[in-house]
Amino acid sequence: MQLPHNPFHAALDGQTRYGCWAGFGTGYATEILATTGFDWLLIDGEHAPNTVPSILAQLQAVASYPCAPVVRCVNHDPALLKQLLDIGAQTLMVPMVDTAEQAAQLVAATRYPPRGFRGVGGGLTRATRWDAIPDYLARAHETLCLIVQVESRAGVDNAAAIAATEGVDGIFVGPIDLSTGVGHVGNPNHPDVQAMIRHTLEVTKAAGKTAGILAPAEADAKRYAEWGFDFIAVGIDISLLRRAAIETVSRYKKDISPASSSVGY
Repeated sequence: MQLPHNPFHAALDGQTRYGCWAGFGTGYATEILATTGFDWLLIDGEHAPNTVPSILAQLQAVASYPCAPVVRCVNHDPALLKQLLDIGAQTLMVPMVDTAEQAAQLVAATRYPPRGFRGVGGGLTRATRWDAIPDYLARAHETLCLIVQVESRAGVDNAAAIAATEGVDGIFVGPIDLSTGVGHVGNPNHPDVQAMIRHTLEVTKAAGKTAGILAPAEADAKRYAEWGFDFIAVGIDISLLRRAAIETVSRYKKDISPASSSVGY
């Protein structure tokens, strides 16, 4: 058996790729999303009620669709990163990366020795197809994609060094955390925050890496695409369901106000 292809990494070819946050924590809901035309899905292990088994179920559910899964972990724990890689996650997104040193540690956690310190699971792991991929240990790094999130002033200040870290494939900007952390609570469109986002994009691209961002509001997503972001999350499944439900019931109940569009979370 050959080393599995990474469709997310392969799709980052200069054309903007549009994705959706998968936050319900079930394979059934994530499989529905995979049929709707999004280029990629973010299986969220940070804020959604996901565990390693539920993430595995979602990876299995979307495997047969032309929609690339990205798995976001809750923190920098190497043991958790190892588990997510072992169940077959090929593209990882890691939140709250503030320095190049943190980025380098994350790279090492995703590589087997001598490139890093990822533990060997061998025939126990879906990643190796239970030992059916004979050269997995030597070549696993070839199809891994590591995306680190910049969500703070420190992260923006160090974005160039983070992007230049060998083994980091891209930076994803978290606009709500960033805006809140710099004193513009929940307002990623403040001019100061927009300048920080654009700076992060520019230094990421200058390093030859890819850049992504969360932008559920259409105007924001279109602006970021014009700027040159490579992958943009334009929807959040929970928000989409809630807004659609409110819009439906508001047609029949006059005391229900229309739902506002989310700018992120």
